[in-house]
Amino acid sequence: MARPRIVITGLGGICALGNDVASIWSSMKDGRGGIGPLENTDTTPLQVKVGAEIKALPDHGLDRRRLITMDRFSVLAVIAAKEALAQSGLVISEGNTTRVGAIVGTGVYGAETADENYHAVLVHKKPRANVFTVPRIMPGAPAGQVSMEFGMRGPVFGVTSACSSTNHALASACDQLLLGRADAVVAGGTEAPLSFGILKSWEALRVLSPDTCRPFSKDRQGLVIGEGAAMVVLETEEHAKARGAMILAELAGIGLSADASDIVAPTVEGPTAAMAACLADAGLTPGDVDYLNAHGTGTSANDKIETDAIKRVFGDAARRLSISSTKSMHGHCLGASGALELLACVMAIREGVVPPTINYREPDPDCDLDVTPNQARERTVRVAISNAFAFGGTNAVVAVRAA
Repeated sequence: MARPRIVITGLGGICALGNDVASIWSSMKDGRGGIGPLENTDTTPLQVKVGAEIKALPDHGLDRRRLITMDRFSVLAVIAAKEALAQSGLVISEGNTTRVGAIVGTGVYGAETADENYHAVLVHKKPRANVFTVPRIMPGAPAGQVSMEFGMRGPVFGVTSACSSTNHALASACDQLLLGRADAVVAGGTEAPLSFGILKSWEALRVLSPDTCRPFSKDRQGLVIGEGAAMVVLETEEHAKARGAMILAELAGIGLSADASDIVAPTVEGPTAAMAACLADAGLTPGDVDYLNAHGTGTSANDKIETDAIKRVFGDAARRLSISSTKSMHGHCLGASGALELLACVMAIREGVVPPTINYREPDPDCDLDVTPNQARERTVRVAISNAFAFGGTNAVVAVRAA
């Protein structure tokens, strides 16, 4: 018997490209980057001076008493969840509260809270940390805050697997729906890593670009850290149709794998296995896929290895595939990257536009596929897949299909 279809009925997002999905997608289509000098972070003690920063938060209406218990990454998650729920038209009430969940991925933790407390205790010699430090900093906080804000009493938890956290959160949400533990789940990712501690840590890895992100370009110099969140409302098709919801796309398949090799250095075998598993899970052939949103970090090793993996999985069809890395615009939002990239995939299907890889200047023989350089391209997109590969060798790929 065929398993139930899982569908997307709402989208929400916030990042350096805009404070909602419409503005984010408009920026992506126009190739407008959100990377620039950091304004909200003191970069005096840092080598890194650029990032993909949300300059100012929109009016979110959160109560002050709630805000003092929230780190920035939780605030971003709630903003994105609110938009996704509004589009979906899903009303949470006493009648369905135990059947709606929230599963949110994050790659780090409440970094703003960590910095504030280290500064208070070590610099200002305060005798104790803020009373809300633990509930603000914990990786599961965004999921809990989303559930409290909207009254969800179904499966609620956080997922963390570095830069593949969102796609693992989506996989977990699908599992809850397929197992009958929920009828709808708000799922996605959030990250607010533009803080001293996180940026200083990434500096040590020597993978940060000094100016901007140029995925697949031969002169690429590394990644750029960004912040943001994106959420989707996932439902069984039966539940969505029963309440008359507009279905935006189907979450058609998921592929998971591990490199089991090195904590930071990627392999070609792990991403290859995840992409192949995703196609098999969705019942797709390589020729069925029109658009691939690449992990595409802009590092020398990652982009070459990902290109090789795509060729292994797609064979001759790789040459007909439209590929892009939207990280060139919204930066590498770590655990939230997959969520923002899922928005790009769904909107590419909805509007028949492939967003570009901007900042592309020089072809690389090692990255010789069609990476949609600098300009968006109109193309019918029936199926899109999104890659997420992370430190720890954890790989997660999702496929979305036109409804």
